[in-house]
Amino acid sequence: MTPDELKIVRRAYAMQIAAIAGAADQGVEDAFAKVPREEFLGRGPWQILRWQRRSYTPTPSADPVYLYTNDLVGILPERHINNGEPSLHAFLLAQGAPREGEHVVHVGAGVGYYSAIMAQLVGPSGKVTAIEYDPELAEKSRTNLAAYSNVTVVQGDGSTVAFDAADLIYVNAGATRPADNWLDNLKEGGRLILPLTTDNGFSSDWSKIKQRGAMFLITREADEFRAKWISPVGIFPCVGMRDEASEEALAKAFEQGDYTRVTRLYRTDDIEAERCWVRAPGWSLAYD
Repeated sequence: MTPDELKIVRRAYAMQIAAIAGAADQGVEDAFAKVPREEFLGRGPWQILRWQRRSYTPTPSADPVYLYTNDLVGILPERHINNGEPSLHAFLLAQGAPREGEHVVHVGAGVGYYSAIMAQLVGPSGKVTAIEYDPELAEKSRTNLAAYSNVTVVQGDGSTVAFDAADLIYVNAGATRPADNWLDNLKEGGRLILPLTTDNGFSSDWSKIKQRGAMFLITREADEFRAKWISPVGIFPCVGMRDEASEEALAKAFEQGDYTRVTRLYRTDDIEAERCWVRAPGWSLAYD
């Protein structure tokens, strides 16, 4: 396809993604339309995850048009690591609402595609700190994002890497609890997109994967944190943020349901049991 034809395809893709996500913000659509997905995923053909087959299928050719669908593309398919579902990211970004001039911290940047979209959303006056644990992926992300002057790529554990105070922390890996580092460095009015998952939320055995994860939007109000369930999720585990006691508490909480009623995050477990959806050492998600 010619570059002009591909721009048309990319805009149609962005419109579809925004519509599926219910993202009313025109900025989200525009960001997806501007960032070329093929520049982040290496040479095609590409491995597309087909859930109905529980396997990856290569695209018919290396034509980038095959990347402009609402599909997961394998970036390390042998480990089931993918460039995530575009409509889910569009939805989550709309919920996090990054604005011009803000600082976004992207934990689990992968190959940098969604970091680039965040860079478009915050504009040249904003900045994105893209953190990736896997050295191979971090190096790819650094190469892919070299043209984005408002993005800094850091290789390391996203739960402990130091970063400047953030307006939005966007976590793209499943944790069993919020990291102190994230809560400490969230600005007043700042938002945290937090995926909480059990050990059944991801497995190398397709048959064992269950929807045992939930995305929460955490908003800082002075020293308090509001919490809101926004989406189910199945996602690769966050290295450094998997602790046994919290995982066990989460598993029990998911069995009982009621996560949609959560309104507050507490940095303590000294909350009445009847008010808690989940309570684990040092933290709780609770109802008003």
